[in-house]
Amino acid sequence: MVAYRRLDGPSATPLFPSLVELYSAVYAEPPYEEGPDEVAGFAARLPEESSRPGFTLVAAEDGPDLIGAAYGWTMSPGVWWSRADTAPAPEILSAAKLAVMEWIVHPDHRRRGIGAELMRRLLVGRPEAWATLASDPRSLARRLYEQAGWRKVGTSHLPWGPAMDLLVLPLPVH
Repeated sequence: MVAYRRLDGPSATPLFPSLVELYSAVYAEPPYEEGPDEVAGFAARLPEESSRPGFTLVAAEDGPDLIGAAYGWTMSPGVWWSRADTAPAPEILSAAKLAVMEWIVHPDHRRRGIGAELMRRLLVGRPEAWATLASDPRSLARRLYEQAGWRKVGTSHLPWGPAMDLLVLPLPVH
């Protein structure tokens, strides 16, 4: 039975070792093929990421095992992704946005609706007008985002790996 928990920065800290293991399992797969250096970089960024305003992590657990997670934080009005080729429409740029940084499910637990439920729980009740994320256009996940209503508004050119599609999703007004 999958159980879900919604956590803020300080309460998410005990999950970091399991989150790093989950990240390692997911991003070892093609097209990412990340190794120990990338996993170590992810682990090193977690404390700073979890201290950002609006940080929320939703965890999916099967007993003691973390099998999925989605997290993000508030991207302030006027702020957009670094290395983006274009700014988004003014109504997006001028609004607060939930920057979704990770949305991952362990390979052994996919195709059971866990990812959709993680995102539903992450987005519910958010004060931001938009959600945004960066996605590898080569990944299966990229097609799933589009099917879920996310739309491309730009590209971010990182110094490593492929250019990432920048996607947005309008959030319900509260």
